[in-house]
Amino acid sequence: MSEVPAPDLHRGARRRLVLAASTGGHLAQLVRLAPGLGATEDSLWITFRTPQSESLMQGRNVLYVPYIRPRDGLSIAKAFPQILARLRGEDYEAAVSTGSGVALAALPAARLARIPALYIESVSRFAGPSLSGRILAASRLAEMRTQSPSWAGGRWGLHPSVLSTYRIVRRPDQPTGKPRLFVTLGTIRGYGFHAVIDRILELGLADEHTVWQLGDTEPRVHLPGRVFREVSTGDFGRYAREADVVITHAGVGSVLGLLDMGIAPVVVIRRRSRAEHVDDHQQQLGRMVNETGIGFAVEVDELDAGVITAAAAHRTSRTEADATA
Repeated sequence: MSEVPAPDLHRGARRRLVLAASTGGHLAQLVRLAPGLGATEDSLWITFRTPQSESLMQGRNVLYVPYIRPRDGLSIAKAFPQILARLRGEDYEAAVSTGSGVALAALPAARLARIPALYIESVSRFAGPSLSGRILAASRLAEMRTQSPSWAGGRWGLHPSVLSTYRIVRRPDQPTGKPRLFVTLGTIRGYGFHAVIDRILELGLADEHTVWQLGDTEPRVHLPGRVFREVSTGDFGRYAREADVVITHAGVGSVLGLLDMGIAPVVVIRRRSRAEHVDDHQQQLGRMVNETGIGFAVEVDELDAGVITAAAAHRTSRTEADATA
């Protein structure tokens, strides 16, 4: 197979792109990075159909593919011909993906369709690339970039981080009394996060005002307040803004959405040892949250009333720097 030139994605130029990402944090990052990549309004988005994606993709040109679980090679193989057929029928200047499984279907399809490809590793990968990133780097099907300067080099160029435009400030209207909580555990399928629910209940933090968005975590006891499996982007924003404190898992999509709303989140880390995720990469995002000072990242057993009080006293704002270049 002959070489395809690397995508020329200089800031300022407008271009029709293929923008492919799994739902959740991968899609949330790509939505924020797309303007700096010059994506036109008729660029093609490739993702799964979920309440999050339907909200983010409203009015966009979208190809929905069946859900791909982490490390699910069969589903990647099934999505590949669907994507390839669409790419061969239209003209695009470049294909960009932020992962995870969708990248392994979309970027090889772009290569076969003679579309230059770029892979931008998730900001949560602080110490090194994901499995998807390692596979694509080894295959040399795409230009590779990381948002972490700590391991940029060689095949991996440096891309501005989506976290670099936020800072934390004290709230002028710090709430008094017991804080209202919004607990959001993301939408990743096949992985529950019972430990954080147990911890919140153990501390007595939840009450009739608490809102829970649990994803695939099936509650083992009755939970006080309102309980949802998934919510739309609009409802997510409403519940988050109505709360005094938002407790989230260390998922990039959830964290970015909260930072955009001016919320300094309490970020609790999922662990592979408790069967809460495919690996321990959420620890890396937690580390970045604490190092940049844009939230309060903790392990489950570190979650306590002091963390909740600190989060209730702060909010985030955007800096003038542009991380989407």
